[in-house]
Amino acid sequence: MALRNIMNYQTDDILRKKARTVEKIDNRILTLLKDMAETMYNANGAGLAAPRKRLIY
Repeated sequence: MALRNIMNYQTDDILRKKARTVEKIDNRILTLLKDMAETMYNANGAGLAAPRKRLIY
C-alpha cells in the first residue's frame, strides 16, 4: 500500500471533472481502495474521493 497526495479543491481543476463508472473491480481498483484507506487513516480520517487522489477513471 502507498500513501497518496490529497488534492486541494481550490487549486486543482481535476476535482471539478466527472469520473467514469468503474465497470469491473480488478486488482488495480483494489490496490487503489487500499491506498485510499491508508491515506485516509494517515490524514486522521479525512474524507476522500478518487478525484481528490488525481484519479479519474
